[in-house]
Order: sequence, then C-alpha cells, then structure tokens
Amino acid sequence: MAPAPDEIGELIAHTALGDRRAFSRLYDRTSAKLFGVCLRILRERMQAEDALQEIYVKVWRNAATFSTGRASGMTWLISIARNQSIDMLRARIPQGEAIDAVTELADERPDPERAAASAQTGARIDACLDELKPERADAVRSAYVEGYSYNELAERHSVPLNTMKTWIRRGLLSLRDCLERP
Repeated sequence: MAPAPDEIGELIAHTALGDRRAFSRLYDRTSAKLFGVCLRILRERMQAEDALQEIYVKVWRNAATFSTGRASGMTWLISIARNQSIDMLRARIPQGEAIDAVTELADERPDPERAAASAQTGARIDACLDELKPERADAVRSAYVEGYSYNELAERHSVPLNTMKTWIRRGLLSLRDCLERP
C-alpha cells in the first residue's frame, strides 16, 4: 500500500525533530520505492543497496532542510535517491565518458494531488509555528528554512547564544508536540 504524500512529509518533519520512530516508519514506507529508483539507475543490486543506505543517512542528517512548500516528501526523497545513484554511477565511469545510462529520470514536479497534500502539511507546520512566541517562531524559521546559524540569530535578536539555543530547542519540541496532536 502506497503511503499518502502528506504522511511522508509529516514523517520527514518528525525525523527533523529527531524522532527515531518516525524515521523508522519513513524507511518502512519509502525504502522499496527508493531502492527501485537506485536499481534502475545503477543496474547493480549491491550498489543499489549501498546507495539506499547512504540515502537514509542523508535523510536523517538533512531532514530539517526539507521544505513542504517546494515539493512533496516523496519527491524530495526521490531526488536524494537519484542524486546519490548518479554520484555513484559517475564514480564508476572513467572521467570524460558520457552518462547515457541515466537519460530517463523521473519528473521532479509534484502532481496536483501531491502539491495540495504538501501545501496542507506546510499549513499545519505554519499553524504550529504560530503557536510559538513570534521571536521564537522567527528564530526557528530562520534557522531551519533560511539557514541562519545560532550565532547570527543570537546577534539578530540581541540575546545570548545559549538563550538562542534554548529558544530553538524548545521551539522544536513544541513543534513536535503540536504535530503529534490528532
């Protein structure tokens, strides 16, 4: 059974908060599809398995960079799988040769249904952010959407560095609690 597109986005959002159960559920719901993407590009089962492992390491480390407004969760995961597979394929091919084997790649644009589901997940995250104090919501958005460092945010909000770290940590915990509500 294929997972709902908004479910994947939510699992990625929970993974960004360090939720290992969400990460495990994300793996269970998406690994077969991502393995197929890798296998289609790499054409070698063992390399596709290696690629899949690297993909989920990247997902765990970079889940906070996922933006629900840009693409569905599955599209984001497929992009990571495709890029990892192409990188591995390039490493196999001597320099200077063309990569004709990967001319047919999946369209990264979400279909209208997935775009709507992604927008719903984004709206839910925005609603949860609105429950935070404005300066703390701004700090979380700036850190995880715009890529500002703790130091830059502490300076911007005129607070000590440890205070900024506390704002971000508590903000993420509040987001997790809000997203877990039915």
